[in-house]
Amino acid sequence: MILPLMILFQPRSHSMTLRHPLRSVFAALAALTALLATASAPAAPALSEALATIRAVGPEGQGNVAASAAWKAIAAQDAAQLPAILAGMDDANELAVNWLRAAVEAIAGREQLAARPLPASALRTFLQDTRHSPRARRLAYELITRAEPAATAPLLDTLLDDPGSELRRDAVQRVIDQARDAEAADKPRATQLFQKALVAARDVDQVQLLTKKLRTLGQTVDLPRLFGFLMAWKAIGPFDNTGGKGFDTAFPPEKEIKLDAEYPGKSGPVRWCDVITTNEFGMLDLNQPLGKTKGVTGYAYTEFFSDTARSAEIRLGCKNAWKIWLNGQLLFGRDEYHRGMQIDQYRLPVQLQPGRNTILVKACQNEQVEAWTVEWQFQLRVCDSLGAAIHSSATAPAKTN
Repeated sequence: MILPLMILFQPRSHSMTLRHPLRSVFAALAALTALLATASAPAAPALSEALATIRAVGPEGQGNVAASAAWKAIAAQDAAQLPAILAGMDDANELAVNWLRAAVEAIAGREQLAARPLPASALRTFLQDTRHSPRARRLAYELITRAEPAATAPLLDTLLDDPGSELRRDAVQRVIDQARDAEAADKPRATQLFQKALVAARDVDQVQLLTKKLRTLGQTVDLPRLFGFLMAWKAIGPFDNTGGKGFDTAFPPEKEIKLDAEYPGKSGPVRWCDVITTNEFGMLDLNQPLGKTKGVTGYAYTEFFSDTARSAEIRLGCKNAWKIWLNGQLLFGRDEYHRGMQIDQYRLPVQLQPGRNTILVKACQNEQVEAWTVEWQFQLRVCDSLGAAIHSSATAPAKTN
């Protein structure tokens, strides 16, 4: 069947370009499928009902039969409904997003075959609303540039500070390309552009490229300060995580922060110790202060000072199971292991209080022994909603409660 193939092979990279050779094939297949659906299907259910059916799709085929009929109804919609279909991706699970992406491609492909214009103005409005899913906004951007290729550069100029990395990456790349074009004839201009791109970049490969370029041009690059990574911590552990039980076990640091205390650990008494990371991306390796072992739980604690009460985000990168507390209040946690890690992998909106703010991170290491499971680490930064670093206003020694 055509539909399962479209869903299976949807690209997931940051640059979900419609110029990918497979995408053009999928677009054509999707368009033909939609045409068949329009010709043979009974009266379509209301769009909102069809979207709800797609959003209810679950793992192991749950809801797929109903979703197949709903997909045909959505794919048969007029192009004017594209923003509403894209909005259906908001907070949807990965399976539902794939179904909806395929429906959007079907509609766009059908319109392209019929030489009919896409609703570029409505798609622009959708793109500009940052409350929508970054993936949906990325797809809206691609549809706009398909409909109006000349709009690509002006659109990218507005997306350099976009909260969605799916859009920001291409905007950063545009500035990188401009800097490279200027590099031979105008090094000051190239330097300025490379610096502009670095401030906006969030993907490690782009950050590394820009750092190398700027240092080659004689510039000093302080990545921890640029991103706002927290570098100085207190660490304690290891506590037990045999069988994964440590994630839900409230060890003493969750009940009290007493930096001069001693507690029973997995293999003997444990105490808080100072640890400062020198990693440019703020990576705190708990294997170093707490020992390279498996089936364990560790904690890291630090303090952040804010001049005023303000909204902020704590952004975490971690491939282990983790929990985070701000000022003693649990923010969030994920009981997953070795699922990959990147800058700003998790974004936690917070309210900083004036003065001292305490941050406690719990990181659990499971019992897998493969070489790629050795990492027991995280990176954490404090920033605003656009990713600009917020720096601690004081560097006082951690206090003992």
